[in-house]
Amino acid sequence: MQTTISKNRLSTITRVAATVFFAAASTFGMQAQQSAGTSTSLSSINLKTSLMAPLNLSVPDDLNYSSSVGVPELATAERFNLSGSEENQPPPRRRYGRRPTYNDSTHNSDGSNKYTFAVGAGFTLPTGGTHSYYSTSWNIQAGAGRNFNKNFGVMLDFNWANFGIQTNTLNNLLSLYNSLGASDQNGNPLSQLGGNGHIWSFAIDPIFNFAQRDRTSAYVTGGVGFYHKYTAFTIPTVGIACYYFCYQYQANQPIDWYTSNAFGVNAGVGYTYKFSRYANQRFFVEARYVYTANSRRPYYDTTGTNPTSNVNYFNVFPQNSAPTTFIPITFGVRF
Repeated sequence: MQTTISKNRLSTITRVAATVFFAAASTFGMQAQQSAGTSTSLSSINLKTSLMAPLNLSVPDDLNYSSSVGVPELATAERFNLSGSEENQPPPRRRYGRRPTYNDSTHNSDGSNKYTFAVGAGFTLPTGGTHSYYSTSWNIQAGAGRNFNKNFGVMLDFNWANFGIQTNTLNNLLSLYNSLGASDQNGNPLSQLGGNGHIWSFAIDPIFNFAQRDRTSAYVTGGVGFYHKYTAFTIPTVGIACYYFCYQYQANQPIDWYTSNAFGVNAGVGYTYKFSRYANQRFFVEARYVYTANSRRPYYDTTGTNPTSNVNYFNVFPQNSAPTTFIPITFGVRF
């Protein structure tokens, strides 16, 4: 009896083991087939080709979105001008030259101002023979012009150059006036003589700028113009002025004066400095050499001491009609 039970148990165990073996074998085979299929499909995908392929925006997927009031709208390719047609393409880029153009009513094509102005003041140095009778004094200058580009322009300059009179010249003339019978307001011989001179002018002056930097530059200028020369000699006198009441004051009374007109030339150099990198205003300092071609007039008097005294002409200061040279040094602003 025990022998029979053992055989039955062995047979049952054998059947169970066989069933488990076949089930495991079937499961392993199916997983192998699935793995093989997956490997085959992955190997057929070319990632490089997929990444380099252009995006197709002509027919995009549904782009639903909600508006500010919550109503869904359909965003299509035509709504966003992505259809790729030539009508919806942006205009071609504009071609520019090598340099931008700024040409308008007040600027040249290189961005420089068409019109320029200058004001300044300084001092005047007489040179050569002029220094023998004139002494250093002050000057003022004003100008306006046209720039054709950032390098070249033309200025119309007005200049007033003032001069003092050398002491030895005044002393010589004081003796001469007394010898001719000059007297002060009280009828007494002259005890003191003063004087001053000036030259005002209008000149056309081309100007050329060079060595230009962001804030500094240099220039040369020169031209021709009309020059009016004037010299006056004075004596001290007492003036009377009345305003509600009258009072006396010291004044200089002209007793003799001379004028002379001539054409002249000038040439000079200057330096400019911008107040800021983008400002139009520039501080400038400039020095010029001026020559006026005055016509000499001889010395005449009516005292009989001169061989030509029969000529009715009085000129005790022929230097006023002599050619004149001087250097005005000016500080100012250009804009």
